[in-house]
Amino acid sequence: MIARLLVFFAALLAFSGAARPQDKGKSGDVVSAEETLSAVVRVRTKILPNARSIATLGPQREGSGVLVRDGYVATIGYLVIESESIEVTGADGRSVPASLAAYDHGSGFGLLKLLAPLAGKPLPIGDSNATAEREPALVAAFGPDGVNVVHVVSRRPFSGSWEYLLDTAIFTYPAVMNWSGAPLISTRGELLGLGSLIVADSAGTGTQSPGNMFVPAELLKSILEELIARGKAAGPARPWMGVNTEEMRGRLFVTRVSPEGPADKAGLKSGDILIGVGSDEVTSLAEFYRKVWALGAAGVDVPLRVLQGVQVKEVTVRSIDRVDYFRARPSY
Repeated sequence: MIARLLVFFAALLAFSGAARPQDKGKSGDVVSAEETLSAVVRVRTKILPNARSIATLGPQREGSGVLVRDGYVATIGYLVIESESIEVTGADGRSVPASLAAYDHGSGFGLLKLLAPLAGKPLPIGDSNATAEREPALVAAFGPDGVNVVHVVSRRPFSGSWEYLLDTAIFTYPAVMNWSGAPLISTRGELLGLGSLIVADSAGTGTQSPGNMFVPAELLKSILEELIARGKAAGPARPWMGVNTEEMRGRLFVTRVSPEGPADKAGLKSGDILIGVGSDEVTSLAEFYRKVWALGAAGVDVPLRVLQGVQVKEVTVRSIDRVDYFRARPSY
């Protein structure tokens, strides 16, 4: 099966790259599927025993990543936050240790620094904004069953319950099971995005079309050099409260409050209904997040109106930078 997929994808690469000299190697040959896939790696992490994310993400995590610079691997951030140790395995089966170079909550990306050389050629970051609907692409998770041809079926905003918002996310069909950190690769052999979720409505809200959501690589392109140089993106961090919220029937229901996080300390509880930010009513996750983020950077007080039982309460949450909530690996 994989051999047939590689032949198919190699044909797509050759077709799309035939008239593009910049896609050719030093010898003049069009970049091969094998060379493209050499950038795909496995990421395995052991999480700190006191990590706050263990309850939701587990003590050991495994997924994929992709070489984006010599010595650097991009992956999805939830695989590597609060990691005690990280192991990266290349296409040749060799494994090397890595450290967490950066985590960016705004995009959801994690960046790893390899602590020893690893085989594979970094994958160029493409223009994910130019990706058209119905365009074929390759989802390349690490491993023998990880290569799948899919189609981009929609590009639209995405609101996550964990204080996360993308103006545009990439949705593909059909669904692949090994999506975490898996690169979405264009027919030009360029990185389009990294796998984040499996969704039930990839073709659009209300559809029955199981597929996957990918974080656009365009977001990584704009911050990659900052992540390498500074360990974070430039500019102030957004305010984070530690509240998970689901949008249902025009209401925002609190489904989880991060233990010892800002919302927990302010008295928010699972089952509460968020009514407004200050005097402004909110009825959608995107509206909620944008009004909170418009208040200022991390550390700003967030005034909320909350329905707790039959009472409407005014609650002020002192926000923080989400990175400060996570446990840091001890340094000796």
